[in-house]
Amino acid sequence: MSEAKSEAAPTSAAKSKQAQPAEPQNPTARATAKHVRVTPMKARRVVDMVRGRRVEDALNILRFAPQAASEPVAKVVASAAANAQNNLGLNPATLVISTAYVDEGATLKRFQPRAQGRAFRIRKRTSHITIEVESVASAAPARNRRKGGAN
Repeated sequence: MSEAKSEAAPTSAAKSKQAQPAEPQNPTARATAKHVRVTPMKARRVVDMVRGRRVEDALNILRFAPQAASEPVAKVVASAAANAQNNLGLNPATLVISTAYVDEGATLKRFQPRAQGRAFRIRKRTSHITIEVESVASAAPARNRRKGGAN
């Protein structure tokens, strides 16, 4: 009798784990640059320009952007695209920046000598820049459109 009970149907918790099929997601690749010597606020301005765009378009935007943070962001975007191509075998023409964010890194504290024996603290902020790219079937995603305006 105890054998029949052990072969009973699985509990509801076990059913829920088995019943959920894995959703097919687009393959993604990630690249991160840590301790980049640019303030997170300034890096976020640049990352906001390229989030949701195709990798080719993002690199063109970053190439001509006047901000100093555009160079390290472009390096991370190029690295994420290379990771997708080499590690996952994805076509670089179909890559879109799906996730892009900047976290605050360690802050280097320095002191600036001032008049009458005083010293002011200087905070040299660093950033952790993370970019994820995913392969999308269509080359022009809907997220690429600007809000308002003629586009």
